[in-house]
Order: sequence, then C-alpha cells, then structure tokens
Amino acid sequence: MKQTTSLRDIAGTLVLAGAGKMGSAMLDGWVARGLDPATVVVFEPQPSLQVARYGARGLRLNPSRGGLVADAIIVAVKPQVAADVLPELAPLVGPRTVVVSIMAGRTLGFLESALPPATAVVRTMPNTPAAIGRGITVAVGNKYVTPTQKELADRLLAATGAVEWITDEGHMDAVTAVSGSGPAYVFLMAEALARAGVAAGLPEALAEKLARLTVAGSGELLNTTPEDAATLRQNVTSPGGTTAAALAVLMANDGLEPLMTRAVAAATKRSRELA
Repeated sequence: MKQTTSLRDIAGTLVLAGAGKMGSAMLDGWVARGLDPATVVVFEPQPSLQVARYGARGLRLNPSRGGLVADAIIVAVKPQVAADVLPELAPLVGPRTVVVSIMAGRTLGFLESALPPATAVVRTMPNTPAAIGRGITVAVGNKYVTPTQKELADRLLAATGAVEWITDEGHMDAVTAVSGSGPAYVFLMAEALARAGVAAGLPEALAEKLARLTVAGSGELLNTTPEDAATLRQNVTSPGGTTAAALAVLMANDGLEPLMTRAVAAATKRSRELA
C-alpha cells in the first residue's frame, strides 16, 4: 500500500490507549509527520514527560470519555490488561472507527469479542526499532475494515517504519517469532561477538564498540542495498580467508541456521500458546 509521508490532512479524533515505549514512539512519529496534537486523545495513567509536553500543543491527556467518538483507536497497552481496558474503549467506537491493536498475542477474535458488533479491527505486530522510526509492522484486518479505514491505519502505523499487510491471521505467530522477537536475536549476536572479541584478546570496550558498529553498519547496508543477505555474505567471504574460516564454524551441521530455525519454531509455538 502506498504510504503518505504527511499526516497534516488528518482532522478526525485519534485515541491512543497506552503511551509506554511503543505508544510514545507512535505519537512522536505522528507529530513528526505533521499531525496536529490537538486531534489526539491519550489515555495513560503515567505519561512520559514527552507525552505531557504535547499537551501544550493541544493534545488531550486523560479527558472524560463522555461524548467522544474516535476515527481511530490505537490500543498500545500491555496484553495482560486488555480485558480490562477494551470495555472502557468500546463506548468510543462509532460507525467510522477503526481499532488498531499493537498488543502481542491478542487475536482478532479476542478483540472483536470485547468491542461493539461489526467493529473494524486491525491486529498488528510491530517491533522495537519502531522507537527510532525503523521498525517493521505486520498488520491484518477483520472483514469489517473498509479500504478507507485500512489506509488510515496504514498511515498511522507507517510513522514508525515499514508496514506489511497480510490476509491470513495464522501467519501472525511466525511474524512474532521472526520480526517481533527478532531484535533480541540480533542483540544477542552483538553480545556474543563482543565477548568473542574479548576472548581473542581485545580490550572489552573496543570489542563492544566493534561489535555494536559492525552489527549496526551491516544492518544499514542490508537495508539500503538491493542485494540479498546471501549475496552480501558472499561478497565479504574470500575463498580460504578469515571470514570463510569463521563461516565454516557458523554454518556447520549444528551451526547457526538450524539453531535459528529451532529458535523461531520455539517462539512461534509459544506465541500460539499465549494467544
């Protein structure tokens, strides 16, 4: 779906339920793209200073729910409190409202059961790089989501990075395992690379810096080049060289790829259990 950079033309009321790290990142992204804070209502018992500062520009923080009807409701609370929060949001749903959930593990069926009948609902799975506008969010809508509502949801989600839409909600568990949990796998690799550098004799501070910037730079290269990961790996690997020696270990029968396959399978299974 084509994404519109500016949000200046959005004039309806947007409700953000939960302004923790992910919710705050979304709000920051909206405002950075020109959204008028006066169009936003935030329900958050302990708002950050950043969220509170938007109040000076018209954002409404924890107002009365009476008479309020939203064009979009972004549900960014912890999944554990969803059963308590959704009934409080239900009165804010009108005929045009689209409810967008970024809660992990909460299915479309669960969301629909707590909201008025025929509510347009979008379930999403973002990831933590959304905090710097470099996230990837996968979204799936229920049968009540209209093209206009999908476009609005897409534009709001795109404020924190790329957006991919799927039609089969069954893929969301694997999405969670790959991109939702994926940043932790990358951070673990950076940790392990730094420790290996120390084991090879490098000072700890230097090893940590080398690992951090190598992972960050490689990720940026992968993001900006048209070549796939396998080609980029091959470009670094000279036959009989140092990289080839290391990859021979990482790509052995019990090496990285089968280990990653088992890790993603375990995360996918756990996602299904939690749902």
